[in-house]
Amino acid sequence: MYAIIETGGKQYRVQEGDTLYVEKLPAGFDETVEINKVLAVVKDGELKAGSPLVEGARVLLKVVRHGRGKKIIVFKYKAKKNYRRKQGHRQAFTQVTVEKIEA
Repeated sequence: MYAIIETGGKQYRVQEGDTLYVEKLPAGFDETVEINKVLAVVKDGELKAGSPLVEGARVLLKVVRHGRGKKIIVFKYKAKKNYRRKQGHRQAFTQVTVEKIEA
């Protein structure tokens, strides 16, 4: 059994027990987060697709930790114009474990 959920503007295919990194969620360590934006559920080989969401379906996620990703460098440059701008960025994330899929 697996589900396709949407969180943080991205879509994820999840199964019970999976660990994934999502955009930062407003929840504390070891809390449970409920995701109601379930786009599709596959149970016993039967696909239940929503339009746009599956009615009554939800996925429970347990927050493992919060963190920030590796630094990326944003470098802007225009040739022959002496224009250079260097900026770094670290994206915040939440690591979660899928506890239960209810459909």
